[in-house]
Amino acid sequence: MLLGVIDGAIGAGWSLSRICGMLELDRQRAWRWRRRRQVGRLDDTAPGGHPIHGLLEWEEQAVVELFEEWGAVDLSHRKLAHRGSYLEAVWVSPSTVDRILARHGLCLRGEPRAAKTVKTPWPQWVQWSPNQLWCWDGSQFERCKAGRYAYAIVDIVSRKWITTLLAAEATSVQVKVLFSAALRAEGILDDLDRRLADPVIVDFDDETLPVLLAVSDIHSR
Repeated sequence: MLLGVIDGAIGAGWSLSRICGMLELDRQRAWRWRRRRQVGRLDDTAPGGHPIHGLLEWEEQAVVELFEEWGAVDLSHRKLAHRGSYLEAVWVSPSTVDRILARHGLCLRGEPRAAKTVKTPWPQWVQWSPNQLWCWDGSQFERCKAGRYAYAIVDIVSRKWITTLLAAEATSVQVKVLFSAALRAEGILDDLDRRLADPVIVDFDDETLPVLLAVSDIHSR
């Protein structure tokens, strides 16, 4: 026992400060331990206490009553917590509702799982090479009045940042300007212009024509 070591050192003539320095123990803590031993309170007390924001008995009962009346409708503890506030019956957090129900052995059925989504595959003509897959997106900066909307295009394969556009509006015009600049910067638009300028009717089934897939969480092109 650490207090026994301290008592033995004090009996050998050591000061409490010197003992605590050797033991790397806070002197105030050692003093409190010795004081608690004198009054018979050396054993640790039970944790918890009685916080003023602790859950009241009527609040716990109100949650149980909510479950009995609305559990079949509100299938999650989050909805049940909101229901309590809507009805002005009890104001507790969703995590508190979950703990109370678990303490009483109650269980909500839960919401049905969403249907598993199937990712749309890339078109068969797409090749993993530059200028085949572009990613474009936009961000909004409210405090920048002159250029509130920022657009950008990045090549998915080469990770090349192709172009950026700052605009005061967010319309289809800005998107067209963005893509026109990107196509021109990569030489795709110039090549297409030369082909379309040919007096011979262009065969759009020609596999040598530039084909590009642009994806975004906004929509795809």
